[in-house]
Amino acid sequence: MFFLADDKAATATDAVTRFDPFDLFMIAFTVILVWGVFRSLKTRPQNKFAIGFGVLALLVFLALDMVMVMHWINPA
Repeated sequence: MFFLADDKAATATDAVTRFDPFDLFMIAFTVILVWGVFRSLKTRPQNKFAIGFGVLALLVFLALDMVMVMHWINPA
């Protein structure tokens, strides 16, 4: 019976330790990249190098955000 309470406390502690304050910076950088890509697409004349670089960086950060959120939900 006491072991069950210990397991619940350990699970709650694990859920708190999965979140890292750096995760907020990752989400903020992703939002800034989305904003930058949309601005690059909207301008005339379009700088294709800037658009390509922004889209590539955005894809990398979206993949990292997906991995980060999956770690929050189901840690390995």
